[in-house]
Amino acid sequence: MGDMSLFRDDGIVLRTQKLGEADRIITLLTRGHGRVRAVARGVRRTKSKFGARLEPFSHVDVQFFARGSELVGRGLPLCTQSETIAPYGSGIVTDYARYTAGTAMLETAERFTDHEGEPAVQQYLLLVGALRTLARGEHAPRLVLDAFLLRSLAVNGYAPSFSDCAQCGMPGPNRFFSVASGGSVCADCRVPGSVVPSPRTLELLGALLTGDWATADACEPRYVREGSGLVSAYLHWHLERGLRSLRYVEK
Repeated sequence: MGDMSLFRDDGIVLRTQKLGEADRIITLLTRGHGRVRAVARGVRRTKSKFGARLEPFSHVDVQFFARGSELVGRGLPLCTQSETIAPYGSGIVTDYARYTAGTAMLETAERFTDHEGEPAVQQYLLLVGALRTLARGEHAPRLVLDAFLLRSLAVNGYAPSFSDCAQCGMPGPNRFFSVASGGSVCADCRVPGSVVPSPRTLELLGALLTGDWATADACEPRYVREGSGLVSAYLHWHLERGLRSLRYVEK
């Protein structure tokens, strides 16, 4: 990168942390550089328009200034400019169900992009699409969250099966479901701890994974609740420690 470099990228603000009197550390998931942490100077002063743009849920175009190999962890780059692409927060933070679902999405995206500076384009595109859908109120927030969680698992190599047996491939639908085995399992492959969800719940989860919103939107609340429980258990199995923010999502 040479000794000093400017680079631009667009990203979603995942979170902000206070730094000193007036500054913040901003964590973003960017299109081209994966997860980036950078310092934004002076943004906590009341009149900072720059700071208002760098709030969680915001989709922004940011210019960064890095000295030498800072992106690899020696100090942090500076955010020197930012322009709003879409202020998704305005359609999310005013509604409790949307806010809690959105917060769980941001935390999930951060957890699935543990290594800074590594591109994670599919995860980035999933997050942008999910926040847009959430902010517009097109579907129930819990369904948007569960679809995002399932697709995040899938793009990171952990796609659950909701029909064919995850172990032997026996064509579904199969009755049993095992988080540890990768989803639906047949009677021969079932392991201790397998559950027997409603077939409608498995149908719903398959619909969320593939983007079949007509099926998902028509689903009864009890199947949505059961499905959310399975998604949450599956996610916790693959992320070593649980998501703090999922506890606040309306049950």
